[in-house]
Amino acid sequence: MVQNVSDNLSKIISQADSIRSNNADVADKNKNVSEFLDILNEVKVSKQSSVEDNIKISNHAQKRIKERNLGVDGEEFLKLKGAFDKLKNKGGQDSLVITDKAAYIVDVDNKTVVTAMNKDDMAENVFTKIDSTLFIN
Repeated sequence: MVQNVSDNLSKIISQADSIRSNNADVADKNKNVSEFLDILNEVKVSKQSSVEDNIKISNHAQKRIKERNLGVDGEEFLKLKGAFDKLKNKGGQDSLVITDKAAYIVDVDNKTVVTAMNKDDMAENVFTKIDSTLFIN
């Protein structure tokens, strides 16, 4: 009888441990899902509130960037974003932006990169219908 009680008690303790472990796993999963949803909401809100702040890259510019192996990384993107703000403040509309990596023709009003070329390939090119130029290091 004592042995049966002891065995039953061991089974109950084992089941309780299993339930606690499962509850902890569920709590961890719920926490992860909750954190993911929080991040997703932040991105969604950020995206909605900063639609005006985003710059676009035209299909033509995307092709040129790819063809010419221009690495538009985060740093380059931030330079372009800053360029749009500076050009807008100075009244630029169709501008040439030259960074240490590349040259970009941009439509300031529409916040769009129209085309791009390697900085080294700029020699002997004629840029027309440009009302301003910005050099960024």
